[in-house]
Amino acid sequence: MSESVYKIIEVVGTSPESWEKAAANAIETASRHLQDLRVGEVAAMDIHLEDGKIMYRTKLKLSFKYHEDI
Repeated sequence: MSESVYKIIEVVGTSPESWEKAAANAIETASRHLQDLRVGEVAAMDIHLEDGKIMYRTKLKLSFKYHEDI
């Protein structure tokens, strides 16, 4: 196995439907901007109330492989 370095970032996804959809939204958006996503870990889940309506929020730690520009 070769040596690797991974970067970890936190992202928050939202959805009016569920925490799972909020997590999926975060991963889908991040994957359009980051290469080589490896692991997603749910760090927290909460509910935000907007004008009396529930907004599910899922905070994820995402890791991706670090590639040095050569």
